[in-house]
Amino acid sequence: MNKPFKESDVTPEQVFFCSRRKLLKLLGISSAALSLPVTANAGIADWFGGSSSEPPLASPPRPIDFTSPAMWQAKLTLTPEQKVTGYNNFYEFGMDKADPAANARQFKTSPWNITIDGEVEHPMTLDMDDIFKKFPMEQRIYRMRCVEAWSMVVPWIGFSLASLLKMAAPTSNARYVAFQTLYDPQQMPGQQDGLNSAGLQYPYVEGLRLDEAMNPLTLMTTGVYGKTLPPQNGAPLRLIVPWKYGFKGIKSIVKISLTREQPPSTWNLMAPDEYGFYANVNPHVDHPRWSQATERFIGPGGLFDVTRQPTLMFNGYGEQVASMYKGMDLRRYF
Repeated sequence: MNKPFKESDVTPEQVFFCSRRKLLKLLGISSAALSLPVTANAGIADWFGGSSSEPPLASPPRPIDFTSPAMWQAKLTLTPEQKVTGYNNFYEFGMDKADPAANARQFKTSPWNITIDGEVEHPMTLDMDDIFKKFPMEQRIYRMRCVEAWSMVVPWIGFSLASLLKMAAPTSNARYVAFQTLYDPQQMPGQQDGLNSAGLQYPYVEGLRLDEAMNPLTLMTTGVYGKTLPPQNGAPLRLIVPWKYGFKGIKSIVKISLTREQPPSTWNLMAPDEYGFYANVNPHVDHPRWSQATERFIGPGGLFDVTRQPTLMFNGYGEQVASMYKGMDLRRYF
């Protein structure tokens, strides 16, 4: 006997009345996936991983030497590699989830320099060879929570941001850390004026408080799944702050500046009532247009096989980070 529908089974009003693009985003599905012809002979993994007819990568991922410290090997179900590399927000390469993997294939990540300046005693410029020589790489299995209420579990590879900042030696005036993405509209079509820009100001910028940047969890990331980052995931160097929403994880970083004042951040500039500077994962503070109480975990199943689960405060990392926000009103400083 069929069970009667409950009120919770009803399609939300905002989904029923939204546009196609908004509908796809609410469902967490890229328009590229749904536009495949019904006769296409492709498995679910192909939808996330691209097709063999695509041009070769200009900077293909290569294996990385890394260790796997036990303290960072969380016993969590991993999101498959094809989904981590095929389902992305990187508006510099397009607004749909499949766009970055398709449009970043000719993105060149070598040579690449990273400048560290501002309130430091030792300003410096490093290339990626310097990064790999100076900082031992570790694999860290982290939860990743998008502000759009979907989540993954990802085996990132990288090194503690604190170790890089200590090398630059912050001065007593340093209170914040500002980050900047490469600005290259020729390689990053989404940075060009027009519909592709998503209305954002480029280059993409982000920031952390200095104590957040120095937290052992904060990772300068060079790889994923045993290899260097593919371009759609932020090659060659990106930030991972696992207790914050994913938009704080700025990609393709070229500049890190230590500052006295709170730096601007791209999404906060775009919509300050929707995207706060702190962006801590918090099930008790909803986005103005959707609830953050639960999330859709993208796991090992098929395209539509996602698990609805409760959102964890600080994405499950409260023991390591909650003390930094003691006494703060997290509804005001969201």
